[in-house]
Amino acid sequence: MTVDTFMHLANNSDGVLYVIAAMLLVALTVIIERFWFLHRAAASTHAALAEIDRSESLNPATLNACAEQFHGMPAASLFASAARLAGHTSDDALESCMEEVIMRQAPRIDRFLWVLDTIVTLAPLLGLFGTILGMFNAFQVLSNPGNAPTQVTGGVAQALIATASGLFVAMIGLVFFNGLHNRVRVVVHQLETLKAALVNRIARAPHEHPRALKDAPRAVVGKLVSQGA
Repeated sequence: MTVDTFMHLANNSDGVLYVIAAMLLVALTVIIERFWFLHRAAASTHAALAEIDRSESLNPATLNACAEQFHGMPAASLFASAARLAGHTSDDALESCMEEVIMRQAPRIDRFLWVLDTIVTLAPLLGLFGTILGMFNAFQVLSNPGNAPTQVTGGVAQALIATASGLFVAMIGLVFFNGLHNRVRVVVHQLETLKAALVNRIARAPHEHPRALKDAPRAVVGKLVSQGA
């Protein structure tokens, strides 16, 4: 299809094809951007799980190093929160705070997917609207006495291109929307797994300061007893 042919068909649909073409461009932009981000997020979270599995201890220095390593990814926020709270709060409070971090990251993970969902719903309706406008123009041929009724069929065929274009955009958007939505669920599941792994390993880590405070009174009592003896 040449540019002149497309412009002729778009004019017959009163410009609806231009809007559908713009929606296709927006859909492709969202698909490429979201696919790239979610691919990086899933890869970084998978690498983060492998990193903590290799680590012997999860002290704040190690957690901060992991946060720097995965900077810009959702996993980095979990490491930064764990480094800030490790050893300073209970396990339940730590898990609750990290759950809040995941909830704050959720809008960033599924960002712009609503645009793709809107295009999937709107494109067929807009194509049907363009077809109706094109058919109005096609049947106006009959109002001229010199035109043959057979000329209507060509106008109707051109008008149906708007519906076909809308369905085409919707099918592309639906396939990638479902794929991206599934990838969002995978990333969120990975973050939940990373949260559980961090909480479990931090809970098993020895806390030297509370134990030292607990043993201090015994040491003082023992020293006083030895001096009295």
